[in-house]
Amino acid sequence: MTSVQVITLGCSKNTVDTEHLLAQLPGDRFEVLPESWAGPVDYLLVNTCGFIGDAKQESIQAILEQAARRKEGVAGRLYVFGCLSQRYSSELPALMPEVDGWFGARDLDPIVRALGVSPRESLRTSRYFSGAPFACIKISEGCDRRCSYCAIPYIRGAHRSVPLEKIVEEAQKLAALGVKELLLIAQDTTYYGLDLYGKRRLADVLRALSDVPGIERLRIHYSYPEGFPDDVIRELAENPKVCRYMDIPLQHVSDKVLSNMHRHVDGAWTRQLIRRLRSEVPGVALRTTLIVGHPGEGEAEFEELMDFVRESRFERLGAFMYSEEEGTWGAAHLEDDVPQEEKQRRFDALMSLQREISSEYNASRVGKEYSVLVDSVLDGRLIARSEFESPDVDGEIVVSCPSGTDLDSLVGQFVRVRVTEALDYDLLAELI
Repeated sequence: MTSVQVITLGCSKNTVDTEHLLAQLPGDRFEVLPESWAGPVDYLLVNTCGFIGDAKQESIQAILEQAARRKEGVAGRLYVFGCLSQRYSSELPALMPEVDGWFGARDLDPIVRALGVSPRESLRTSRYFSGAPFACIKISEGCDRRCSYCAIPYIRGAHRSVPLEKIVEEAQKLAALGVKELLLIAQDTTYYGLDLYGKRRLADVLRALSDVPGIERLRIHYSYPEGFPDDVIRELAENPKVCRYMDIPLQHVSDKVLSNMHRHVDGAWTRQLIRRLRSEVPGVALRTTLIVGHPGEGEAEFEELMDFVRESRFERLGAFMYSEEEGTWGAAHLEDDVPQEEKQRRFDALMSLQREISSEYNASRVGKEYSVLVDSVLDGRLIARSEFESPDVDGEIVVSCPSGTDLDSLVGQFVRVRVTEALDYDLLAELI
């Protein structure tokens, strides 16, 4: 058996790429080793992220660590692919000659061939999957937008939708592996279908996946606010399999900053969209990401952002400090005019505010009952999520069970729980 190990960094889209790649390797010829494996391996692969400064540094560090294993003779060959490799394809090979091969973000077939395998069309929708009850499914790749801070269009290329029938085929295969919840991901999920069908068809994807036997939950991530489809709001409100949960990265609310960001929306549009989601999808949990310290964000613009967060009371919120990324519109045309220490102050203030909001939201849920999907067992308790928690990015519901409960048999199942205690981000509950 030829052994292969893949170290995957960055977002869930990279994880999906890794799973597609490994699915091409014949199981009777290849042994896939876990990321934590420290022993000998024939092929060592690093799937990198190159989105922002911290992610790039993490990827470089990972390559250096694996290159040290290669030098020590622990790994036979070392290949690097993904966003960092794509972005710096002309510079990295000279800087790291110990790497045996460099591949881009979309170069899965060349990697498969480098491993001595001919890619098979019949396996395009197959995944090497861990057996979790949830999975991400990528409905498109790339992006046609040119937000000032974002290098994704330069790394991943133009937007390309996956044909609807291929998405359904992949979902059917995941359901056969025990997956009950699908997380729809892309650079922009609301843009889906424009290139293939001439119109936005995310709602059609939701309806088609709702008909896949075994799939009980659908969750939408990475939805751009501009041109948000009305029919998607209806699916959120009326389709029982679509979680009342929306991940919609807004980035800011100030007209001045949004214009500098090239977001093609203004503050009024942003506030109206949030009001619509709140009113038309009762009980919806909203996740967003925001950027502090973008060029043009003065104290007044930052305070407007803080007021917006106080008003909107997002159930989930993440934030980034602006970093100038070479090759982007912002790097070429905008001066990075907010000092780093001021960016840090604003970031800390924003996250402190959100911690209060999240704590109050969780406290409001004590005593309520939920249907939760059990992801795993840890220290004698179930780790689960309701429709209002997405894996890896949100808190969890930690469920205590009566003595003698066969916990392992509940993994991958839906159970009813009652919330007994609220923490800042997680909830404690008891099995009903």
